[in-house]
Amino acid sequence: MIDNMGREITYLRLSVTELCNLRCRYCMPQEGVCKKRHEDMLTEDEMIQAIEAATALGINKLRITGVEPLVKKNILSICRRAAAVSGIKEVCVTTNGIRLPKLAVPLREAGVSRLNISLDTLDEKKYAYITKQGELSDALNGVHAALDAGFEQIKINVVLMGGFNDDEIVALAELTKKYTLEVRFIELMPMLDEKEFGEYAYLPCSTVLKQLPEAVAQPQINGSVARLYRLPGAKSNIGLISPISEHFCSKCNRLRLTADGKIKPCLHSSQEFPIKGLSKARMEEAFKKAILLKPGQHSLSDLNNQSLSGRSMNKIGG
Repeated sequence: MIDNMGREITYLRLSVTELCNLRCRYCMPQEGVCKKRHEDMLTEDEMIQAIEAATALGINKLRITGVEPLVKKNILSICRRAAAVSGIKEVCVTTNGIRLPKLAVPLREAGVSRLNISLDTLDEKKYAYITKQGELSDALNGVHAALDAGFEQIKINVVLMGGFNDDEIVALAELTKKYTLEVRFIELMPMLDEKEFGEYAYLPCSTVLKQLPEAVAQPQINGSVARLYRLPGAKSNIGLISPISEHFCSKCNRLRLTADGKIKPCLHSSQEFPIKGLSKARMEEAFKKAILLKPGQHSLSDLNNQSLSGRSMNKIGG
């Protein structure tokens, strides 16, 4: 379906849970997670029905997120059923990787074709700090499990943070020389009013290119928001995702569906369209309305402009 800005909307990001086994500082609110009642969240059947409603309008790519989707007990069933929905060409999962040693192979067997793994640092102490309770070795074991499972397209998501991991840009980028995986640097977005993530923490993606002058631009992949580069001798690309310094709103082809059943046409907008409890026909109408009312662009220009989303990332999904 084409929205009012002429964008073809083909991509749905479905959050299956607001829970996580980590407490990353840029994702979770300081006061912790407020657990919602089970009956307030989308059921598995409602998730699949929503996917079916979305595909009727042209959605063909699905990314399953959460805060951490792999803590969901029925995640394999959700992935298997989602991959079987007529019209879905690709099912991807974004994860912190910790549960991949047990789930990488079953996920691939369930029809997941791509994995994105969040990894902001290669330093054990920094990893423990940013996640509050995680161990770097667990995340790295997850990366290796994904590679061993035979996933051909693995992406490492790195959130750029000044004073935290800007001294690791080269080391993280050089993972593309050692492994067949893409490393994507993502600008920090002001989702929360956190003092430790003030203006000084924001780094534009141009910072990456300044530290990697030898990186060579690669052809843009149709439908992707990442600008691609490759280091000499690398096996895979480096991706730069710049939602603030060079926003890609004019090419945005996605909708988000939260775990509590709200369609968000824009990450940084307060617009939400509830679908929990609706029939498939009424869900389709809600998706259609969300597409037609999708904003032309968000209002962020730097960390001084707070997101208008009204939710922290754990209540939206990655």
